Amino acid sequence: MRYAVAACQTDFPCPAHRREIGANVERMLAMIDAAVTGYRPFFPVRLVVFPEFAHAAPVYPTARALRRKLAVEIPNEHIERYVAKARELEVYIQTGSFLEVDPKYPGAVFNTTCLIGPDGLLARYRKVNPWLPWEVHSSPHDIEDYEEPLFPVVDTPLGRLGAAICYDWLFPEVLRALTLNGAELLLRVSAYMDPWGATPPMDWWTLFNRARAVENLAYVVAANQGASLRHYPPFSWPGGSMVVDFDGRILAQADPGPGEKIVVAEIDLDALRAARRQRLGHNMPAHLRQSAYPRHPGLAWPAGRHRQAREADGDWRVEDNEALIRQRIATLYGEDGAG
Repeated sequence: MRYAVAACQTDFPCPAHRREIGANVERMLAMIDAAVTGYRPFFPVRLVVFPEFAHAAPVYPTARALRRKLAVEIPNEHIERYVAKARELEVYIQTGSFLEVDPKYPGAVFNTTCLIGPDGLLARYRKVNPWLPWEVHSSPHDIEDYEEPLFPVVDTPLGRLGAAICYDWLFPEVLRALTLNGAELLLRVSAYMDPWGATPPMDWWTLFNRARAVENLAYVVAANQGASLRHYPPFSWPGGSMVVDFDGRILAQADPGPGEKIVVAEIDLDALRAARRQRLGHNMPAHLRQSAYPRHPGLAWPAGRHRQAREADGDWRVEDNEALIRQRIATLYGEDGAG
């Protein structure tokens, strides 16, 4: 089966309050229309992916402030609008991220992206690795007795889809977990800022997207934030949204630089499945000696340490992140950095 995917990057002013989210959603719905209609003469666009922070970014330094001003429950009226658009156009939508609150975890704020199809809300992925120290939203890994799967994969007519958010992609274990859960398309919802974008010498954006495709024998569809410095200070966002095939070839990429852009490429699902079945060489998931790599206690981030996530007035601050990181550095490397 062949179809097209669209990686859409946005350039919105950074919302200061949840009442501003609706205008961003309105524009993203128009971008879906543009992608599907504009490329119809060439191939059917069936999947559309948006960047991290397309709805809201964690612009306040405490979880309490984020809950008060920006966070929303899911599902919500914005999800309903995406579902209606998915049904209208027979497409699947990986939304830009929301800052989410959940009554089950009243003190937590999650950075969450949703997969939506014609049948409704199919999955939500909550960022496992917040960008430390600045992001004060919660990792589900850190919450005691967290009840949902950390790495959900959805079986759809387009293949098995799994998403992860931005900094997650610097941890190969995240994408490997999605692959081992069955993912064939790895979707990156990202806000990767300069200088680590699509321009050498620090083009981590391109490097990690290609590496994750190769090591997992999977397609990568990566939508990056395109907001300018004026819109999202203190960072500028270099865009460069891209689609990569399972051999690490860039099929399409937006030119580096801020701005609203759509990049489209074809997916050949049958070719991917044939490669996974037939390759005896360079089939890293099949060759993986998982039990050869012991879990070192010094490398284990403490699960369940965010106990305030269960408290209605719970909080988490940049200072809390910094203190925990310093403890981890001392554990891993010692006082002199030599380990």
